[in-house]
Amino acid sequence: DALSVPTWGVHIFSLVEWLLAMGLIWDYAECDRGDDKGWRMLTWGMLPLHASGICACTQHFFGNAASLDWLVAAQGAFTMMGNVGMCVA
Repeated sequence: DALSVPTWGVHIFSLVEWLLAMGLIWDYAECDRGDDKGWRMLTWGMLPLHASGICACTQHFFGNAASLDWLVAAQGAFTMMGNVGMCVA
């Protein structure tokens, strides 16, 4: 069940890319238009999706251990919350 090095690279860089995007969107909200709450809400909507990715990486890191099966449910819940949050934003 081990992931290959390139697959780990995709997983890790996706998480880093998501954090970078969240930071850039947050900063964009402050650009010379004042404080745009809509863009900030988008960032908050992205946060559960990032947590979902962390759940997936954690489960893979520990070799999909049966004791961490709850992470699958957590990942699904975070994905749903993030999708709804981004839709609302």
